[in-house]
Amino acid sequence: MRVLSGIQPTGRFHWGNYFGAIQQYIDLQHEEKSYYFIANLHSLTTIHQPGELSELTLHAALDLLALGLDPTQAILFIQSDVPEVSELCWLLMTQTPMGLLERCVSYKDKVEKGISSNSGLFTYPVLMSADILAYDSDVVPVGQDQVQHIEVCRDIAGSFNHRYGEVFVLPKPKVLESSAKVPGTDGEKMSKSYGNTIEIFEEPGKLKKKIMRIATDSRPMEEPKDPEGDHLFQLFSLFANHQQKSEVAKIYQAGGFGYGEIKKRLLEASTDYFSDARKRRETLASDTHTVRQILADGAAKAREKAGEVLLRAQKACGVK
Repeated sequence: MRVLSGIQPTGRFHWGNYFGAIQQYIDLQHEEKSYYFIANLHSLTTIHQPGELSELTLHAALDLLALGLDPTQAILFIQSDVPEVSELCWLLMTQTPMGLLERCVSYKDKVEKGISSNSGLFTYPVLMSADILAYDSDVVPVGQDQVQHIEVCRDIAGSFNHRYGEVFVLPKPKVLESSAKVPGTDGEKMSKSYGNTIEIFEEPGKLKKKIMRIATDSRPMEEPKDPEGDHLFQLFSLFANHQQKSEVAKIYQAGGFGYGEIKKRLLEASTDYFSDARKRRETLASDTHTVRQILADGAAKAREKAGEVLLRAQKACGVK
């Protein structure tokens, strides 16, 4: 089984990115073939400062490797280092009906949030399709909000195959179970666009401030509370073992506690959880040459496969 997924370097990775996607990327890296890329071309629709994009791309690689993505198990690379995908994207664009893209809710949602409308944002699903199809991907781990894009990919590939023969493998989505379950500091879904994130490798002082500022309700301290309906408890549960979670749940149910106590436990649990990864990241950051070599090696492997698929598509439609 071939697994592929990409993640945009539009900001430093946060808890939502980790529990919603990255953790499961790492779990899936032991499949027959796993391709993971840093989607810097997609990020061009929203990031227009070259220095910022370059820096965030390197940070993304450091974070992924520190968190456990193993380059001996999975192929890690930067999207723009595989030009075959961009060429394949054009072949797919010529077979993609405008109406198909106009129905994509992701484009509408981003425009409504104030992101400037451009053709890159509109045709994002076609480039995403090229990313997927270039590696004969069987499975694509995505959040629920990205499932429609996999359906679009299957539609585009199916139309191409119908016209030119069996060129592309039709991928299937693997919906990430935790993709919608990580609350931010305001209780809403953790997202950079909401400004409510806690970064995975947040500087310790900032981490403490963010946790202590997590919004809570105004119920009296002595009142018993249902832990399952509380977003602070949900965050704590991400890091706690069964015993710790059970202990804190009993504190909620008994009442007579302050949320500050839970926040301190969350700070301690989250710091411990990412402690080893933080040390690995510090080591990697001191040797970026090795990190860049890992990315270059990954791109070379990715280009080999993408070149094979591109040539297949080019021959099928008559440009080779």
